[in-house]
Amino acid sequence: MMRFAMAPWPPEVPAMTNYVCPDCGYVYREAEGDAHEGYPPGTAFASLPEDFVRPACAVRGKEDFVEQQTGPAN
Repeated sequence: MMRFAMAPWPPEVPAMTNYVCPDCGYVYREAEGDAHEGYPPGTAFASLPEDFVRPACAVRGKEDFVEQQTGPAN
């Protein structure tokens, strides 16, 4: 008889973070990405280009976004 190791349930999911534009309130959610801008779900904020700006208003650059820890993505 074969035995299989059971994976822990629920599976561990790395914490995802939100980043908020302090001027307009736009939230970049790593768990969701930004399909309109071409960033798939799970795209880390650190992976965005250095010249990333708020997509609609372009007022703030990447360095101006405020980090908000959200906990596990599931």
